[in-house]
Amino acid sequence: MDELKDKIIEGAQTLFIQYGIRSVSMDDVARALSMSKKTLYQHFSNKNELVTNAVEDYMKGEMAEFSEIQKISNNAIEELFNLSKCMREHVFKINPSMLYDLQKYHAEAWAIFQRFKNRFLKDQLMDNMNNGIAEGYYRKDIDPRVIAILRLETVQLPFNDQIFPRTEFNFLEVQMQLFDHFVYGILSDKGKELYTEYQSKATNS
Repeated sequence: MDELKDKIIEGAQTLFIQYGIRSVSMDDVARALSMSKKTLYQHFSNKNELVTNAVEDYMKGEMAEFSEIQKISNNAIEELFNLSKCMREHVFKINPSMLYDLQKYHAEAWAIFQRFKNRFLKDQLMDNMNNGIAEGYYRKDIDPRVIAILRLETVQLPFNDQIFPRTEFNFLEVQMQLFDHFVYGILSDKGKELYTEYQSKATNS
């Protein structure tokens, strides 16, 4: 992939994340990148192709970052804590309309996201919970497969304006409430102590 195409994908990602997908036109992308629309169409035949490439590239970046977190974390609690920080940096920047736009208007890109969620993320969550149970930090009676699916679906809930209308709910606050509910639902007493330690270190750093 050439540098200009990479630049277009990166610029489009930034716009889609900030404003959603439907509200961003090819004219907007060209204008933001200070290039002609003709140049844009030399690399992408239409907006749908650009969206698909942008989503695929974004998911690859997420997979690499999450895999690195898994590699450097010393235990399941630390991994969970690091993943939560990563989520704040990424999920919270996404325009709430983005997932709806993907699902309704860009089937191929939506399929890429669904594979990322239902394969990679689910497997990583299940690995984390199995490790946490073995380490004694998570409750032994949880079913990792069930809880992993539940967690992934609850991450998507705040993006649905019919469930959490943006006129009534703060997107970030809802995500944090759901994350806290998930964490404290799986931690053992031993896990709560360690998780509190990580929180204290993060607050004091």
